[in-house]
Amino acid sequence: MSVPYRIAVVCTGNICRSPMGEIVLRQMLDDADVTGVEVSSAGTAGWHIGDGADRRAIRLMRERGYDASEHRARQFTPGWFEQLDLVLAADEGHLRQLQGMVSSHADREKIRLLREFDAEAVEAGTLDVDDPYYGDMSDFEQCLAEVEAACRGVVEHVRDLQGARSAPPAGDEAP
Repeated sequence: MSVPYRIAVVCTGNICRSPMGEIVLRQMLDDADVTGVEVSSAGTAGWHIGDGADRRAIRLMRERGYDASEHRARQFTPGWFEQLDLVLAADEGHLRQLQGMVSSHADREKIRLLREFDAEAVEAGTLDVDDPYYGDMSDFEQCLAEVEAACRGVVEHVRDLQGARSAPPAGDEAP
């Protein structure tokens, strides 16, 4: 049995954006029959440790076919880097906070913005997942749309990595 590829999605309180990312990504990986991947989420702050996801996020996700009812907020700690392969920050602020936690270049290389995996967001130069917390349901809908678009790209990224891992070394192709 091989070691799983581990991904964590990170936002501020782990009650809106990152749980959406975790749950959407896990579902999309499952729907795409991509195996050997573990997905989690956490916040950079500890304000909501142990709390469920924001009720508006839970409601919207349920309406869209995702189950966020079991989510419990956690706080990201630097020790997690050694166990993770990819850390997806919701916005530039989280990216900087995570980069400030690393103790090695290898760990720094694991950190990416979630929306870097959405070609349209990259082209538009809008790489932050907008925080819906202080907004209304339309803000949550926008957030979920951004997360879904990015997660489709993450699924393709993981597929590409898995293909590269299973490909024969150059020169060893079958005739």
